[in-house]
Amino acid sequence: MASQLLCFLVLLTLTTICKSKSCHPNDLIGLQDFKSGIHSDTSSRLSKWIGHDCCKWEGIFCSNVTKRVVSISLPGLYTSDDAPIQSAMEGELSPSITLINYLEVIDIGDLLGITGKIPSLIGLHLPNLRKLNFVRNRFTGALPESICMLSKLEELYLQENGFSGFIPSCIGGVKNLRRMDVHSNKLSGVIPESITKLKKLESLCLQENVLTGDIPENIGNLQELKEVDLSNNSLTGIIPRSISRLKFMSVLYLDSNQLEGDIPLPSKPGKLSSLSFVRLQNNRLSGTIPSSIGYLTSLQRVSLANNQLKGSIPSSIGDLKLLEMLYLSYNQLSGQLPRSIGGISELLYLSISHNMIEGPLPREISSLSNLQSLDLSFNRLNMSTIPKWLMQLPSLSQIYLAGCEIHGEIPDYIPKSLLELDLSANHLSGRIPAWIGSFSQLYSLNISKNKFVSEIPSTVTNLDILGVLDLHSNKLEGSVNAVFQIKSRFAEGSLTYLDLSDNNFSTGVEQIGMGGQEYIQHLNLSHNFLKGRLPTSIGTLKTLETLDLSYNGLGANLPTSLANVTVLERLMLHKNQFNGRIPEEFLKLNKLKELNLSDNLLEGKIPYGKPFLDFPQSSFSGNRGLCGKPLLPCKS
Repeated sequence: MASQLLCFLVLLTLTTICKSKSCHPNDLIGLQDFKSGIHSDTSSRLSKWIGHDCCKWEGIFCSNVTKRVVSISLPGLYTSDDAPIQSAMEGELSPSITLINYLEVIDIGDLLGITGKIPSLIGLHLPNLRKLNFVRNRFTGALPESICMLSKLEELYLQENGFSGFIPSCIGGVKNLRRMDVHSNKLSGVIPESITKLKKLESLCLQENVLTGDIPENIGNLQELKEVDLSNNSLTGIIPRSISRLKFMSVLYLDSNQLEGDIPLPSKPGKLSSLSFVRLQNNRLSGTIPSSIGYLTSLQRVSLANNQLKGSIPSSIGDLKLLEMLYLSYNQLSGQLPRSIGGISELLYLSISHNMIEGPLPREISSLSNLQSLDLSFNRLNMSTIPKWLMQLPSLSQIYLAGCEIHGEIPDYIPKSLLELDLSANHLSGRIPAWIGSFSQLYSLNISKNKFVSEIPSTVTNLDILGVLDLHSNKLEGSVNAVFQIKSRFAEGSLTYLDLSDNNFSTGVEQIGMGGQEYIQHLNLSHNFLKGRLPTSIGTLKTLETLDLSYNGLGANLPTSLANVTVLERLMLHKNQFNGRIPEEFLKLNKLKELNLSDNLLEGKIPYGKPFLDFPQSSFSGNRGLCGKPLLPCKS
């Protein structure tokens, strides 16, 4: 009797508080439990949740009519005094949130650190929910079946979490859903056919999961659909022809799946009239590029790269007057580039590399005054020389002409304003011209696999924002000193990738790490005639991930300072004349995935422990003085 009286008094007290302070007992408990589950809040918003008048708490909104909490709005990204703030919370979502059963909005997106699961009975307890935003947190578990009971739900944002399991087969029951984004999770299984019943759906983003099976055949029933992103899954089958009925669709991303068959474009104008952005690359699509692509006059960006498309590029491509980007690389396209391509005046990026396109290039390309990037590499163009008119395109900043059968010397009419230049795998010869140093904006230079002779010109030191330099497989000789002396606009240097392998260089290794280029991540000097010893300054290359000095004549002791390069993943020093012991400090190289010290003059006991225990005998063989695991035991 006493306990019943106590419960009555507590309930009476809560009811009195609620009436006087506009907060229902269930709402109060639900919010207090939510706060209790969070142990870190960088915004300090929850610390202001004091007292019982929850309708006045920051991020909480109540109905003027019912006085019930209808919105929890605590996004990680918000503004305060017109300044953007990224806040974070850590903790677990309390299932008591479902006690707040008048909720229409839950927005705890972008808080980065909230864990837990979607309450299993969310659909039963929160029937008024219109928006659910859990984006960019650490939620796990399955999407509960009860989510299908949220008949008023309009926006569902669950992307960038760790949700797993299937998309509920009853998802079609969320009949008012307009936006569904669950990308970057671990969802598996098929896309339910019932999803095609969501007649109000405008945006469907399921990319970067592990979904399998076919794209629902009746996806064309979703007449309000404007955006579809199913990329980076394992979807199979064909692209449904019903897609051509989506008159409002502007974004179609189906790339990086295993889709087959042809590209189902409408056979007459008027359909897909809003389609602007298309990504179908990295699939197994076959057939030809339909000539009806010319009907899609709203297209701005198209990628069909890395498929199995054949035939010629249709001349109707020239009807796409708004097209800015066209990527057709890595297919089996043939024939000549259509002359009509010169009419795409807005074109910024054109890539047709790794096809079977034949020359000559249509002179109409010279009309593309806005073209910034052009990749014609590895076709059957047989250019012989680089057309001067091509180099006079006024906006050109990136040009890739690898494997185009170009002969002779590098022409001096190449624009000095280029950011990237690739002339690799041609038949270029002579010296690397001294004027190469006048490319003041050059970030990437690849002239590998040619027949260049003599030394690297000293003017290369003027390339002060150069990040990538690839000169491998030529007949260059002399010193590698100049590349390590490249001036830089940046404190730690600009070079990240340097490949001088397979040449005839003989000196200059003592400059590694000496000239300020300390940001190199990939360094390959293999297959040369380099002699001398590695300098201790090599240890200053703290970001170096790959070091290949194999097949040279380098000698003396291995520098202990190399152990400071703790991010090193690949170390290839075989076929040299290094002697002495392997430094014990090398055990600090715990990121090593590939190691070869074979065929040197090393001696003594191999340092015992990881990472050396992970490598086979072949990593150390050919050193007569070495012993210890994985080789034979050392003699006592």
